[in-house]
Amino acid sequence: MRHTRGRVVDVVSLMDLDRRLAAGARSLDGWRLVGLDLVAHGAALRGVSVAGALFLGCRFADGDEEAVRRGGGVVFPAVPGAPVDPYRHALYSPYELYDTPAYVDSLDARAYAWSQAPTDGDSALAMALHDHAIDKALTAWVEGRDIVGVMGGHALLRGSPGYAEAARLGQVVGSHHVVATGGGPGAMEAANLGALLAGRPVADLDAALATLAAVPSFTPDIGAWADAALSVLSGVPDGCQSLGIPTWHYGHEPSNPFATAIAKYFRNATREAILLEICTGGIVFLPGAAGTVQEVFQDACENYYADPSSVAPMVLVGREHWTSTVPAWPLLASLAKGRAMEHLMHLVDTVEEAAAVVRRPAPGAPRSR
Repeated sequence: MRHTRGRVVDVVSLMDLDRRLAAGARSLDGWRLVGLDLVAHGAALRGVSVAGALFLGCRFADGDEEAVRRGGGVVFPAVPGAPVDPYRHALYSPYELYDTPAYVDSLDARAYAWSQAPTDGDSALAMALHDHAIDKALTAWVEGRDIVGVMGGHALLRGSPGYAEAARLGQVVGSHHVVATGGGPGAMEAANLGALLAGRPVADLDAALATLAAVPSFTPDIGAWADAALSVLSGVPDGCQSLGIPTWHYGHEPSNPFATAIAKYFRNATREAILLEICTGGIVFLPGAAGTVQEVFQDACENYYADPSSVAPMVLVGREHWTSTVPAWPLLASLAKGRAMEHLMHLVDTVEEAAAVVRRPAPGAPRSR
């Protein structure tokens, strides 16, 4: 069974490896073996051609790693001290990031602490490899999905009217599209919560909101904030899928657990660009401050220069906020005048109006970065 160069075969379990070898594989050209314990597989590796194979974070018996290298295989060893797997093949789940009873011991907290420590060559390489792996996993995850982004402020408190509105938006939009957010707290968490409960009675969302209101913010206790969310999540084992794309760059703002798939990056610039790129169904911007304004104009820039077939809707919710409190709308309207984006920009007052705009068919292919 010959694998031609250029075709990538990901092998992420020993069971899969053994199955492929038993099927008669004679060459591992184009294979990527990820995180496997190959200590007991030395003889099997010597029985095949390893030229062109990539071994990421695998363990070998004494002498086997060198034999693989001599045979033309490329070996990237595990990075000592890294709390994350730089070669992971899938996005995170909320339970993977919140994997311990105490938040301070969780993978999410340990990864943030590690990222803030003085950076040496190994840790910098591990972070870059990790973000590349997340990028690849995210590309596979979004394929075939019509994604609508919801952006908004991280400081929006649970129990507030704005939080409830953002959750309602996520629930309505999530009934027709996959909701994607920046993956953090506040409006982002609310939108992922609503998307999780898409298609369910409004009473289910009201009950979840009441539970969460008991812990309004991730400050001063991220653990209590996360526990309240996880208690809601445990009651919805079959919720609708949604996406969160947070970053450890803002590690003091924890990932919300309501996104069923979490693409968490170390580099914020990468995360910001990708978040805008994948929202082919448009983006709804809830009231926010500097971070949300940055996202508004990044998206506007994408639309300004995009091919007309790739321009996606921009919906700003809150006339008073976007024309007076943070007067971004007049500048956007001026930039859009005469451009393909002009008729895809909307300023509305309610989440119902916003949901009605993005329920229209997606405009086309993803925009390039």
